[in-house]
Amino acid sequence: MADPMKIRATTLGDSTEVKVLMSHEMETGQRKDAQGQTIPAWFIQNVIVTWNGRTVLSAQWGTAVSKNPFLSFKFKGGAKGDRIAISWMDNRGDKRTDETVIA
Repeated sequence: MADPMKIRATTLGDSTEVKVLMSHEMETGQRKDAQGQTIPAWFIQNVIVTWNGRTVLSAQWGTAVSKNPFLSFKFKGGAKGDRIAISWMDNRGDKRTDETVIA
């Protein structure tokens, strides 16, 4: 399983800003190893962010996203103490979910 995500969520007036650093190799399937064999594709496909159980962001990613991706976005609403959960699933079926509290 991947390392925990680093998540920071803060209120900005009537909205909330979320910043996430995910730990993932994100292989494109186009690179070759030292023996000339293609390294299989391995990348995050789906990302879902929920605020108190309600989806505020849903994304589908592909091979063009960099290693250890950084995601930053804002949404309307949110208050100090509310919970933000971020989940991802990669093309191999590996999953990770981490949570934080809005500061």
